[in-house]
Amino acid sequence: MGSRRLRIAVVGATGLVGGEIVSQILRSRIDVGDLLLFSSDRSSGHLAWLGKGHQEVRPFRLEDLCGCDICFLAVGDDFSKEYAHRITSLGITVIDNSSAFRMDPNVPLVVPEVNPEDLAWHRGLIANPNCSTIQMVVALAPLHRRWKARKVVVATYQAVSGAGGQAVGELAEQAQAILEGRKAASGSLPKQIGFNLFPHIGDFDSEGWSTEESKMLNETRKILKDNEIVVVPTAVRVPVFRGHSEAIYVEFEKPIDLGTAREDLSRAKGVKLMDDQRQTIYPTPVECANKGDVFVGRLRKIPGCPNAISMWVVADNLLKGAALNAVEIAELLCADARK
Repeated sequence: MGSRRLRIAVVGATGLVGGEIVSQILRSRIDVGDLLLFSSDRSSGHLAWLGKGHQEVRPFRLEDLCGCDICFLAVGDDFSKEYAHRITSLGITVIDNSSAFRMDPNVPLVVPEVNPEDLAWHRGLIANPNCSTIQMVVALAPLHRRWKARKVVVATYQAVSGAGGQAVGELAEQAQAILEGRKAASGSLPKQIGFNLFPHIGDFDSEGWSTEESKMLNETRKILKDNEIVVVPTAVRVPVFRGHSEAIYVEFEKPIDLGTAREDLSRAKGVKLMDDQRQTIYPTPVECANKGDVFVGRLRKIPGCPNAISMWVVADNLLKGAALNAVEIAELLCADARK
């Protein structure tokens, strides 16, 4: 890529994540010359604000990507499977937010604060991890490096924006209906979400694990390069618009010191420690919305378990859990190209 200004494409620019990717590109250290916005035929024609004016989002055509340096895919698995390798064959680096290639051994799965070294072996395609995985490994990695995690039991409390714009509207409509004494209409989510929650994100497999839960297990092992870590997730959808929360219990190979753990987390890149329970200081989705860090609080040892710790982790799922992580990957690629 060198020192010239870059030609960047975003496919899926009208979606929640795609729109955030565009915003984060404009705020990033990437030297953007041209920014091309694409979507499906159904949602093309929308206008996106690019800081100095509007640009029309056009229907995706592979030939329109010629000359691009980086292409962000903020679309579903089927689209990525059909087009990702066709785009890389044009000499374009693809950063894919879908789950299509996350477990492909030839595709790096990258969280810049945790495993940036894996970008060195990419072959034109880089996978952006799942939102709930990203925030967990950012908080877990500093502790894992020192004490080596052996078991992680995590319950997630995931905002409806993780299921897309339709789910956001569904929560708003159901909440209003219930407050007005009307029946909440069903929609795209598997259960009523207004004033409710349910442990069902994705499909269930034959063993009873949901897609989201399997992602957290497999992606954590790949990112941390440790297939012996036992990860036991329960993924829950909650009536929150933006921001995922996680209650995490971790067992380590060695006894863990709480003071040292706090010091490691306070120094860790991308982590903000909010941990003063006497002053009611701990992170919540409302406080962490539209912020790019992973927030950690409620650190505590487990009586009778010297090797274990519990913590509460919150992050904006549309930023660090998706768009910002993808753009940070691109920033690393650009920095390496300038060396």
